[in-house]
Amino acid sequence: MSTAQRDRVAALREALATRVVVSDGAMGTMLQEQDPTLEDFQQLEGCNEVLNATRPDIVRSVHQAYFDAGVDMVETNTFGANATAMSEYDIPTASSSCRSPAPGSPARWPTSSPRAPDSSAGSSAR
Repeated sequence: MSTAQRDRVAALREALATRVVVSDGAMGTMLQEQDPTLEDFQQLEGCNEVLNATRPDIVRSVHQAYFDAGVDMVETNTFGANATAMSEYDIPTASSSCRSPAPGSPARWPTSSPRAPDSSAGSSAR
């Protein structure tokens, strides 16, 4: 683990020990409100994780909206990047582009969150 990563972990632990840490909410709903096209979904309508690769700008705009609202951290838009969810789209395994945070994810860009900059939380369901 790098020094920067250790510093972020320490900052998160300190925040968790001293106050309520607020995370984002309905990521999928916010993504859908951006009105992505079927082409954006690579013909896999509703597979939000595909947007990590095809429309990182949408993912980033949703993350920024949550930070603007005052959250401390956002999820990486990888909740459905697992075999069970991907099987709904006849995808046998989640591709690395679905499992990886979007280029537009806080895991990959500095944020303007005054409370906890550069804070993202990976999410995955089974």
